[in-house]
Amino acid sequence: MKELDRLDRKILRALQKEGRLSNIELAERVNLSPTATAERVKRLTRDGYITGYMAILSPEKLGRSLLVFVQVKLDRTTPDVFDAFAAAVKRSDDVMECHMVAGGFDYLVKARMAGMEAYRQFLSEVILSLPGVRETHTYAVMEEVKGTALLPV
Repeated sequence: MKELDRLDRKILRALQKEGRLSNIELAERVNLSPTATAERVKRLTRDGYITGYMAILSPEKLGRSLLVFVQVKLDRTTPDVFDAFAAAVKRSDDVMECHMVAGGFDYLVKARMAGMEAYRQFLSEVILSLPGVRETHTYAVMEEVKGTALLPV
């Protein structure tokens, strides 16, 4: 795999900020020919630096204004409980992210829903019904100070 150079990094920064750029617009922004730019984007994709493109939607417009983080502690930390928990979380459309973490609990779940009533239903029907859940702590977000998916390149 080739090391990233200055132009690769410029391409990645531009596409992170605006993934709908045409190849011509991207080439102009990075000061490269369209052919060379297209080849670099193909290589960056093939090498796994670019993994996909998507639209960023408004949670408020879609009725998902409540953002919660839930710490989940399992009663047993065995491979079968981990596997069952992960499979169940992946089936929930409300869960945006779920991370196994080291520390005082086992998983950190990020979820979005319409409001507190929807959250109570989510907690009882999704989280507490998951295999092996012993304890949860929920943090409802009052203000999102910063939310980004941009990586420093």
